[in-house]
Amino acid sequence: MNGGEDSPAVRRERFSGGPAREFLSSMDADSRIFGADLAVDRAHVAMLAEQDVIEASAAASILDALDDVESAGFDALPDGEDVHEAIETAVIDRVGPVGGKMHTARSRNDEVATCIRYRFRDDLLDAAETTIAFREALVEAAAEHAETVMPGYTHLQPAQPVTVAHFLLSYESAVARDTERLLDAYARTNRSPLGAAAFGGTPFDIDRERTAGLLGFDSVIENSMDASSTRDFLVEGVSALAALATTVSGLAEDLVVFSNKGLVSLSDDYSSTSSIMPQKKNPDTLELVRATAGDAAGALQGLLTTLKGLPRAYNRDLQSATGYGWTAVDEVTEAVAVAAGAVATAEWPADALADAAGEGFSTATGVADTLAMAGLPFRTAHEIVAEAGTGDIAALDDAALDVTGESLADLADVEAVEAALDPAASVAMRDSFGGPAPDAVAGALDRAADGVDADVDAVDERRDALADAADDLAAEVASYE
Repeated sequence: MNGGEDSPAVRRERFSGGPAREFLSSMDADSRIFGADLAVDRAHVAMLAEQDVIEASAAASILDALDDVESAGFDALPDGEDVHEAIETAVIDRVGPVGGKMHTARSRNDEVATCIRYRFRDDLLDAAETTIAFREALVEAAAEHAETVMPGYTHLQPAQPVTVAHFLLSYESAVARDTERLLDAYARTNRSPLGAAAFGGTPFDIDRERTAGLLGFDSVIENSMDASSTRDFLVEGVSALAALATTVSGLAEDLVVFSNKGLVSLSDDYSSTSSIMPQKKNPDTLELVRATAGDAAGALQGLLTTLKGLPRAYNRDLQSATGYGWTAVDEVTEAVAVAAGAVATAEWPADALADAAGEGFSTATGVADTLAMAGLPFRTAHEIVAEAGTGDIAALDDAALDVTGESLADLADVEAVEAALDPAASVAMRDSFGGPAPDAVAGALDRAADGVDADVDAVDERRDALADAADDLAAEVASYE
């Protein structure tokens, strides 16, 4: 996608050839915004006619030609630097010089900026919908395993027992914020630059709010220089996608590690085998999901580097910036869908998880908490358990005598201490808000499901608004038939 003050449809032969033409062209990538450009053209032409900038008959001819161009498809477009000039040329080929009136009061600069926003907003909603489906998979799996005890790790070392539900909901909570970021990015993407022209506005009596409404934009970017040149909406969207990819990469890593330890079994649909080692079941898809975070981070870095230091207003560098947005949204959306499928089909072996949950004296913190709840300062309790180094009651009693001069029985209920050594009991006692105890998890599941429903409604509301705008535009176009 590129810009400039004039389209080659109206340029002199001087600018029509030469070895740099292919280098300048963005046609190979522009199929993605073919539909967006047609919508922008229609809204702009309809507005020009409403404002008496062009005749209604001219608008009717142009709109009819645009229908023909759409029916013929992107591949039937004539050669051009970009889709914008190719569509304009195709219209002029059909209706003659009057077709050139479609470019009145605009530039390819504001046109391409509008097309990118028009398409990218849909891509952001697609990504948001994929995160919601992912969250649904996490919630459903968590609901099945609210009491399935598993080891929790810090530094990849056994730390405290938790549940599979608590683990999965930790990612649901994070992905919910990713959904929120994508919807925030959508809000600032869905603003119209159309009518800013090259960057300095236009002398024609246009109605920028009208075209914004016909195209489903929530508002207009007022300053014409800002409107045509800014790509900060891409930065925000790609940043949100990179954050999402990072979140999902963490889950992918956890599942790869758990698979290695025999703590989760991935479906064959999300695994592969070796070409020569038939016993192998490799979590390949999740390794690729994990790698997507690097691709997304690279896209963000490439975008920021391209935009860094660009002078106002339009520069051709912006043509290269757009591809980073497409790359990020395509790859991350696909990776999230794969991760969702892996979670939905994974099996969690309860016995193996329960055995691993008690490894490495992972209930030590529960024992220290039990001593502290009996009245001992937590630091003293921590010292006793650290010195014992094991869940053996005799060792704990020896440590208590050494640290405090009193027996374990003098400090706490020994039966309560013994109970705290059990991973399931240790989990059950951690019933604070957001904790892993089944009762706490039950509330978290309800809130997560409510959050999913709210975000489904939020995306549907935005989809409905875009659909309503498309209907309005179609009705306006039909009025010129």
